[in-house]
Amino acid sequence: MPVRMDKPWEPLREVSLETVASHLGVYQLADDAGDIVYIGVADARTLFGLRGELQKAIAEPPSGASQFRVEINMAYRTRHAELLQAYLHDHGELPIGNTDIDKRMLGSLCPAG
Repeated sequence: MPVRMDKPWEPLREVSLETVASHLGVYQLADDAGDIVYIGVADARTLFGLRGELQKAIAEPPSGASQFRVEINMAYRTRHAELLQAYLHDHGELPIGNTDIDKRMLGSLCPAG
């Protein structure tokens, strides 16, 4: 599995969620240009898993989010931290919508390529 999520983007619309199950995992939201604006997690406390988190994002899209992609993953906490670390490594800052994360609390990651 690559460090960065590389799945294709789907439009952030209710009809796109028909194929998203209520599993645990991680997701990314992006704007129209494909720039990641939020990296989220559907954990054991999340109502309806990934589908529920994306429904919340449709109702109140963070920072101009218009697209999403998901990854079902039972190691969701580790994977969420890894995606945040990779983004931080690439951009020097966290996505604009991740205001709830203290980047000083993330470990550092130096992914290849």
